[in-house]
Amino acid sequence: MSLEDLSRWQFALTIVFHMIFPSITVGLSIFLSIVYAVYWRTKKPIYLQMFRFWRRIFAVGFALGVVAGAVITFEMGLNWGVFGAKTGPIIGPIIGMEVVTAFFVEAGFIGILLYGESRVRKGTMFASTVMVAIGTILSTTWILVANSWMQTPAGYAMKNGQFVPTDWMKVIFNPSFGLRFTHMFLAALVAASLFLVGLSAYYLVKGRSVGFARRSLSIGLGVATLLLPLQLMVGDTLAATVVAPHQLTKLEAIEGNWTSTNTGWNIFVIPDQEAQRNLVQISVPWLGSAIAKDPTGHRPTPGLLNTPKADQPNMAATFWGFRIMFFGSLFMFASIFVGIILRIRNKLWESRRFHKYLMWTTPVGILTILAGWVTSEAGRQPWVVYGLLRTSTAVSHLASGELVFSVIGFVALYLALLVAFIAYVVRTMKIGPERDDPRLDGIEPHVPLLDEPLDEIDELERIKTAGLADALEVSAK
Repeated sequence: MSLEDLSRWQFALTIVFHMIFPSITVGLSIFLSIVYAVYWRTKKPIYLQMFRFWRRIFAVGFALGVVAGAVITFEMGLNWGVFGAKTGPIIGPIIGMEVVTAFFVEAGFIGILLYGESRVRKGTMFASTVMVAIGTILSTTWILVANSWMQTPAGYAMKNGQFVPTDWMKVIFNPSFGLRFTHMFLAALVAASLFLVGLSAYYLVKGRSVGFARRSLSIGLGVATLLLPLQLMVGDTLAATVVAPHQLTKLEAIEGNWTSTNTGWNIFVIPDQEAQRNLVQISVPWLGSAIAKDPTGHRPTPGLLNTPKADQPNMAATFWGFRIMFFGSLFMFASIFVGIILRIRNKLWESRRFHKYLMWTTPVGILTILAGWVTSEAGRQPWVVYGLLRTSTAVSHLASGELVFSVIGFVALYLALLVAFIAYVVRTMKIGPERDDPRLDGIEPHVPLLDEPLDEIDELERIKTAGLADALEVSAK
């Protein structure tokens, strides 16, 4: 592998690992704000229990996301020094704004969110939770500003080989930023909702903490039902108004055609980039033309041979990144469609098969986000600043042997951290939200939570009598 390949792989692995956690925490931070606001207003213990439980998972995901995000900044300077030197006048201030407006906001209030309960007033607790949520949104905003500028650069001039800003409004609100930010933000909300739904379904299958599980699942499924159609509409608009006019080569790779003669839509291809052809191709007739808004079936989709070979992105990565994102959305649509039908028939809480299905679709939203980023970044190649700065010329001149060692070390470290995160979530799930029940504090009365069986009150009394610590130890074992 070349120096460029090694640098790209290391950066890609870091980005993929980092993106797992914002995919969860951006939506969870907003969910925590809403849940605590409802608890503050209604004083119903079910919402405080939900806040406490989901806060645990949010906290660990937030911490790992911050650590991985910091590594990205170092890699941009070390592995991509030429890129940093040429784009520094633009990318540097944007990343600086992300640190100042986002990270400082999150760091200033995360402590109160995690440890302020019963130590500060409810109003202060709510305000801190909201500020953390705002911090995650600001972080997403500035990162999308930087990446969108690299996709569709605007508001700059070239001076002494550097990109120098001439209009910061055009830099920030470049042609792709608005739709890409909306697309990513909605994707994070949907992914977090399905993550919430999948873990809640686990308790319905096990028959534990039914009130907690029903309310969490209901909120998550409702949010996904409202946002997923909007998300697909935004994605379609993004492809039509940004990708097609500004990055036609990306669209050609997404479609999976080499020649511009296919009016169908490819659902499966095995491309041979060197030979400039597909070894295997399975298409749905007429559908490609219909997607291009020509119902007559006479409009072919553009092929990658329109682009010189040296300027072509990797078709396999771009095509399959988009297809995984698309097929993942079908799984999500199946979840919300079946959920609506079961809710209408008053069988949402009785269908164990549906609950098990939801458990298995827990990571689908996260995987679709990762696939979307692969599509976006692989489709931009061979440019790091589209059409202006090639990836091959942006890489630092490092020793390949040292970089191989670095890549192997990062893979091992990220796998260990990912396994540790999954293990923590599994352990938290096994212990369950019972320990977060505010009725165990001795403040809330022992009345049923929403939709909770009456026999769980006797179980609460047993836990309180035996001692919460002992009960948790037994549960963990």
